[in-house]
Amino acid sequence: MISYEDRLVLWNKLRTENANNRLGDCLTNVNNWWQMLPIDKHHLHWEDEKNWPDPWDILADGIFCDLAKSLGIIYTLYFMDRPDIYEIKLAETTEGHSLVLVNDGDYILNWAPNEILNISTAKLQIHKTMGCISCNQQNKLRQI
Repeated sequence: MISYEDRLVLWNKLRTENANNRLGDCLTNVNNWWQMLPIDKHHLHWEDEKNWPDPWDILADGIFCDLAKSLGIIYTLYFMDRPDIYEIKLAETTEGHSLVLVNDGDYILNWAPNEILNISTAKLQIHKTMGCISCNQQNKLRQI
C-alpha cells in the first residue's frame, strides 16, 4: 500500500489534471482513481453520517470501503469546482452499494472501473439518496 503522503500527491494530481478536460473524461478518471484503491469491508456506515471523515482522513486511514470511496469521489469533484458539475448526490442501492450520482444521475460513479452508468439506462434500484452538492444562482458549488 502506498503511503499517506503519496496518496495526497496523487489525489492532488488527479484533481489538477482533470480540472479542465471533458466532463466524461474527468468523471471516468476520478472514478478509476478511487476504484484502483483496495476495497475493504464496511468501515463507514450511512447511519453514522455525523462521524464521516473528511477527504484527508479518508486518505490517511487507508481503509477504502464502498462508502469511503463514494465520499472520496464526492470530495474530489467538489474540490475541482467545475462549472459543468451542478449536482452531486450520494446514493445507496437496495443491495447496499454506495454510488455517486452526478448531474441528476446523468453519470453514476463508484460502480466499477471504466464504467460510468446513467440513471435512465442502469438497472439499479436506489434505496436512498443524500444531496451533497448543489448549484446556486451564480453557478458556484456549495455544500447543502
